[in-house]
Amino acid sequence: MIDQRLHVLRVVAERGTVSAAAADLGYTPSAISHQLRTLAHDVGATLLVPEGRGVRLTVAALTLLERTHDLFSQWEEIRADVQQASGTSRGYLRMAGFSTAASALLPPAAVAVSRSFPLSTIRIIEADPEVCFDMLLADQVDVAVVVSTAKLPPTSDPRFQQERLMEDALDLLVPADSPLATRARVRLADAAEEHWIMEHPDRPYHQLVTAACAAAGFTPEHSHEVVEWDTGAALVSAGFGVALVPRLARIPHADGLVRIPLRGEASPVRHVRTSVRSGTAGQAEIACALTELRNVAASLAEMDAG
Repeated sequence: MIDQRLHVLRVVAERGTVSAAAADLGYTPSAISHQLRTLAHDVGATLLVPEGRGVRLTVAALTLLERTHDLFSQWEEIRADVQQASGTSRGYLRMAGFSTAASALLPPAAVAVSRSFPLSTIRIIEADPEVCFDMLLADQVDVAVVVSTAKLPPTSDPRFQQERLMEDALDLLVPADSPLATRARVRLADAAEEHWIMEHPDRPYHQLVTAACAAAGFTPEHSHEVVEWDTGAALVSAGFGVALVPRLARIPHADGLVRIPLRGEASPVRHVRTSVRSGTAGQAEIACALTELRNVAASLAEMDAG
């Protein structure tokens, strides 16, 4: 088995502080510090140095982590081989995803795993993409479904195995009495003069929308800020503006609303991908979940094409 202290060092390296790593791992900060001190003693090198309110990994610590990436991956692959040889499984599956994935993609995957492994415990957690990766690294979840953003680990990160799952197109949401509501498709530029209902400026989705509008040749008049899709939909229905909503997003009360697919090169999409810890993709429940997620994504793509 992999020395637990190496796992602790990984999480500290990612989170930047002992206290944040302790919260992720369910330890006290003093317990984390003690484990890292004993690890430093055993390898004969200083691993951490204080830096501001956090810590900085030394060259020795970075070298140690670099050499352990393959160890973690190989251990997980060994676990998968042992489970297959013994006819057993993990006995649990924990999945995390952003809001629309948690509602549209993860439930079917959970159902498939439950049917194949009726004795296994299944848990779904709704979380922002950055948090999903923190939980993956801390071994709090096994499968994450995320929207690609610049803040996430790159697909080349050796700690994770990431795969493209689907592209989630964005639709224009307008009031039913809007002149645009009668069109089968619209260009994003057709809504350039509208009031816009958007996320907060520091959110990735806000940046996606503003970048798409800029590519279409205009800057949206940002009139209202929302967090949840149903809040934005209520404001659109009341005539306060228009919004872009992902096709995966389910609007619970669609009265007074029309969703219009976009056309043209500036039509924005969200790139959705799966991520697991390296080496775990072959473990029974995780493999089943990944297969079902691919099936669901393929079915949605066929529906859009139809």
